[in-house]
Amino acid sequence: MKKIAGLTLLIILLSSIASAAEAEHSGGSLKSWAFQFINFAILVFLLVKFLGKPLKKFFTQRRELIEKSIKESQEAKELAQKALKEVEEKLKLKDQEVQDILDTARKIGQQEKEQIIQESEKLKEKIMEQAKTNIEFEVKMAKDALRLEAAELAIQLSEQKLKQKITPEEQEKLLQESIKIIEGRKN
Repeated sequence: MKKIAGLTLLIILLSSIASAAEAEHSGGSLKSWAFQFINFAILVFLLVKFLGKPLKKFFTQRRELIEKSIKESQEAKELAQKALKEVEEKLKLKDQEVQDILDTARKIGQQEKEQIIQESEKLKEKIMEQAKTNIEFEVKMAKDALRLEAAELAIQLSEQKLKQKITPEEQEKLLQESIKIIEGRKN
C-alpha cells in the first residue's frame, strides 16, 4: 500500500514537471516533443515496474473473482431452474391428484344419487303397497262393520215385525222350539 501511495505521489510530481516544461517551451520543437516522450516512457516504466505486479495480481484476482461469481451464478441458475422444474412437476401432479379426487367425488356422488333414487323408489313402492293393504283392510273392516250393522238393523226390524205379527202363543211356541234345538245341540 505504501508503494502505491509513493508511486502516486511520483506520478503527480512527474506530470507537474512535464506540464511546467511544456508551459516553458510553448513552441512545438522536436526537443520538447522528445522530452515529453522520454518523460512518458519513464512514467510507463515506473508504472510497470512498481504497479505491474500488483496491478496484474489485482486484475488476475478480479478476473478470478468475476469468473467465480459467473460460475456460481450459473450454478445457482441451474439449481433454480431444476427446482422450478421440480415444483412445476409437483404442481402438475397435484393438479392431476385434485382432478382425480374431483372425478372420484363426482362418480361417488352420482352413484349415491342413483342409489338414493333406487331406495326412494323401493320405499315409495313399499309405502304404496302398505297404503293399499291398509286401504283394503279399512274397506274390509268398514264392509264388515256395515254388514254387522245391517244385520243388527235387519234383526231389529225383523223383531219389530215379528212382535207386531206374532201372537203371545206363537212366541211361546218359538221359544220352546229354540230351547229344544239348543238342548239337542248340547247332547
